[in-house]
Amino acid sequence: MQPEQFFELMLKELEVHTEMQPYYKFLGKKSSWHFRRNYFLQRLRYIQEQVANNKELRIWDCGSGYGTTCLFLAMNGIKTHGTTLEFYYDMVQKRKEYWSKYGDTSLFTCSYENLFDSPPPANSYDLIIVQDTLHHLEPINDALKIFQNCLSKGGRVLSIEENGSNIIQRAKLYKYRGNKRIISIWDEKLQKDILIGNENIRSLQSWSQLFEKNGFSIPEKNVQYIRYYLPVHYRFSDPQKLLEKEQKIQSSNGLRRNYFFFGLNFIASKK
Repeated sequence: MQPEQFFELMLKELEVHTEMQPYYKFLGKKSSWHFRRNYFLQRLRYIQEQVANNKELRIWDCGSGYGTTCLFLAMNGIKTHGTTLEFYYDMVQKRKEYWSKYGDTSLFTCSYENLFDSPPPANSYDLIIVQDTLHHLEPINDALKIFQNCLSKGGRVLSIEENGSNIIQRAKLYKYRGNKRIISIWDEKLQKDILIGNENIRSLQSWSQLFEKNGFSIPEKNVQYIRYYLPVHYRFSDPQKLLEKEQKIQSSNGLRRNYFFFGLNFIASKK
């Protein structure tokens, strides 16, 4: 199943599972529909390209949330295990019932658990997906050590993140949380305090240093910046042409790419 088909089926699902609408916001303002669609599909395509329909990969989605990525992979015959600490964990089973009409949802398993309480065994995965999650993991060095240990030789961490160098996003987050980048929250299910990154986004350079310190490298060829244009630009331009312009801008190193793209995708390979 291609990302575009998955997206169309997911729009229909949102009409059934209305509790997901505030999170995905695809059925909100029409003016931002193409803006959100482009961003969603770019991230999904990046995952698809890296997995390359390799059904032999052992994949762990750390921070799987609603399970959207796992469901997409399941629709393509790829097995994935997701772990999460999100309150909407109970939605996963409802979603699997919906998607069972289109593919084998048994390929997607999920558990509610803390990474640091139950680290996977050594050499148990070939690929770890961390989507909108990496900046929440604290202590970050301990998390990366766990990733390094549980990956097979040549294993990879696929990260989909916010660009910590984005000037606008940095200003917004500073207004929201100041310098309080790490906080503790109470988890009702686990009945314990959990340490998390408080929207602790980082630049590619910072991530590279952290991963390098913990036995990984980030090849430049697998780095992708996405979402440069704002919703207002989509009111007056063709969405596909905007996407092509974005791809052209991000293909070369410069101020616009480094400081004005919102999204950052990269692969960290185990040394």
